[in-house]
Amino acid sequence: MKTSNRVTLKATNGESSEGLGGRYGDFVFDSVNSCWLNDGMSEGAVSGTPGYLLDLIRRRSPITRAELASATGLARSTIAQRVDALIVEGLVGDVGEAASTGGRPPTMLGFNATSGVVLVADLGATHSRLAVCDLDANPLAESCRDIDIAEGPDAILTWVLETFVLLTAEAGRTDGDIRGVGIGVPGPVDFIAGRAVHPPIMPGWDDYPIRDRFIERYRVPILVDNDVNIMALGEYWAMSPKVADLIFVKVGTGIGSGLIVGGRLHRGARGAAGDIGHIQAGPADVMCRCGNPGCLEASAGGAAIARDLRARGYEASGSRDIVALVQAGNYEAIQAVRDAGRLIGSVLSATVNLLNPAVISIGGDVAEAGQQLLAGIRETVYRRSTALSTSDLQITTGTLGDRAGIIGAAALIIEHVFDPEAVDASLVGANNGGGS
Repeated sequence: MKTSNRVTLKATNGESSEGLGGRYGDFVFDSVNSCWLNDGMSEGAVSGTPGYLLDLIRRRSPITRAELASATGLARSTIAQRVDALIVEGLVGDVGEAASTGGRPPTMLGFNATSGVVLVADLGATHSRLAVCDLDANPLAESCRDIDIAEGPDAILTWVLETFVLLTAEAGRTDGDIRGVGIGVPGPVDFIAGRAVHPPIMPGWDDYPIRDRFIERYRVPILVDNDVNIMALGEYWAMSPKVADLIFVKVGTGIGSGLIVGGRLHRGARGAAGDIGHIQAGPADVMCRCGNPGCLEASAGGAAIARDLRARGYEASGSRDIVALVQAGNYEAIQAVRDAGRLIGSVLSATVNLLNPAVISIGGDVAEAGQQLLAGIRETVYRRSTALSTSDLQITTGTLGDRAGIIGAAALIIEHVFDPEAVDASLVGANNGGGS
């Protein structure tokens, strides 16, 4: 399937939108607005174009041709013609037979998640993970590396591009199989432009054309977002059953959050929503890397905890050293992590009162310390938030661990690529002997 090398945006009620995609539970995903809509079927599915039929097949697989005809109101001959076009493109295939009600059993159709791959990168402050994923966001090949984002865009993105080539080969795929690229970076992002904007811990990255760097190499859609946003999407993608309101908090070298509000990833007016790491919460004499005193991450992030443990004579260069000390039963490390949790909880308690989430999910390297961090967060949140806002609140660790970012980046770009209108345009381009 040929795809456009542009990020296509269209206005919907004054907001950007990329269409509807995979269905999980009762929710349908709208990728640029990052919204799971609880409507059972995208409103465009009744139009019955090949793109919307694929959308329906992805969300209700396995499904028969007769069920597609019933859902769309199209004649079976029309369904057959449009499904055949999807089969020719390798997007849909037979996945077995339904129970017979008399006569020959009807064939079940399913989405072919092996018909392509997406390349994804979760770039953290000091540690990054890259992967090639199939079209259900399942990793096929992965690579991790300790690398400082402060090395700058040229060094980091050169490594990413080189690693993508190696991983594509490792997965047994070629450039022709690549449908899109999704990238997360540890700072505020202008999502439409695909650029970081005044990132406090990313020297040299401000307004750097990240997306353009990848378009030079891969003529496919490229999406760039904040790393915590993609982790929030990854956790939400995997969540079952889903809730409408979730806060995902990453506690790694720094601290950030992704906000799912009303089933929608809330990026804010300029993409800076969720940056809780730079809310003033700690001692005013502790300076943050952003230049301000007293930021939450300057006292409770992994770098801050490691700094304090080093001052007490322990070898702790980063988050994973902290986790190792906690898991070894080191009392001072346990207390440091729990105190960090309490401080994080003080900020989250205000967020709980403001947004009233159903779930707070904690991820990032420091979250691997397990119950020690959670205990501190819970202690403060349940004590300082209102009784009504915490009556059914769940505070738990994420389910995907350090894969949340790559799964979320994959989900984001997959839903963009399989926007029904994009699929229809691609099929038209293929029939005309070219692509857009």
